[in-house]
Amino acid sequence: MSLLGREVFWPPADELTEVAEKIRARLGEWPAASTRWRICLTMPDAPGAQDLIVFTEPRSENFSVGEAAVIEAYGGRAVFNRADACYALEGEWSDNWLDALAAFLDCNFDPHDALVLAMAWRSGDEQKDDAWPTDFATFPRVADLPLAPESAFPSCPDALGLYPVLPAAEWVERVLDLDVCTAQLRRKTTDVADLKQEIERSVAAGRKHQAQLFINDHWREAIDAGAYGVHLGQEDVEVSDLNAIVRAGLRLGLSTHGYYEMLRALHFRPSYLALGAVFPTTTKVMPTKPQGLARLQRYVALLKGRVPLVAIGGIDGKVLPDVLSTGVGSAAVVRAVTEAPDTETAVSALRQTFASLNAEKNSEIGR
Repeated sequence: MSLLGREVFWPPADELTEVAEKIRARLGEWPAASTRWRICLTMPDAPGAQDLIVFTEPRSENFSVGEAAVIEAYGGRAVFNRADACYALEGEWSDNWLDALAAFLDCNFDPHDALVLAMAWRSGDEQKDDAWPTDFATFPRVADLPLAPESAFPSCPDALGLYPVLPAAEWVERVLDLDVCTAQLRRKTTDVADLKQEIERSVAAGRKHQAQLFINDHWREAIDAGAYGVHLGQEDVEVSDLNAIVRAGLRLGLSTHGYYEMLRALHFRPSYLALGAVFPTTTKVMPTKPQGLARLQRYVALLKGRVPLVAIGGIDGKVLPDVLSTGVGSAAVVRAVTEAPDTETAVSALRQTFASLNAEKNSEIGR
């Protein structure tokens, strides 16, 4: 876990490295960083792919940074650029934010998420036993976003419970018949007629059981069918008519894969956030590496009570108790239901895990 003895800053800066190590020591155990980033305070002679060049004032001239990534941080704004990716943040930061950035990079966070945490860091936090940033007021805002919808999306229960994500209306009907209250239709098809029929049939099943039935991606068809809600990915937000969705009274769930995307999603005032992928999953190609339980626990600590949260990605009956122990109010499952030898038995066991946890919470409250 030691940062000393390796090149963390360029030019070499022993004092910065020592402070970074003090901060890192208070952040707990994390997987070793997959990239050993070097934070460059001046332009290196030959910028490399593992260099993160920091400018704290406007550049006087344009020059090539090669394969290096760049952070420009001044005037209350910090922008991270790498290849074709750009992440812009606004807010305040402490004098030792660069030390904190080095520490969070060493915790194996991607640079844009490490930058969010570094901006949320406050001088003196390294004196705390648990120094992880959890005060939402210190976190930056994502900049350069389109306007949020005219009003917030309708609310949904804070704890959505067991949340199966299902491939067909037949599955939706079968699972809702087993007293599941929340489900999502993720129908992968280019057949317009099939899609319309599947969504209408699923929405009808949701109404029959008074369940929270979300439609993945296909927001126009979901509006036409009168669905309870829609679930969108990060890439869908700017190409979907969010005002049309909110005017139709549908709830909105948004996928997130880290701190930056969580802050970005909150700008649009959704009904819930999905946090993932917690574990490796084969149901879809993920844009980021698995988050793991430790990160999930940190996300919940920051956002619980602010917006309903759903854990998603590789969750089955074996890991569900550990997932729920983080305090998240819902867990989405896919293969744990659709590939189970016996659907009824699988759903019953998953629901029992939620019931047992709720019983434990109520028992603790009553003490």
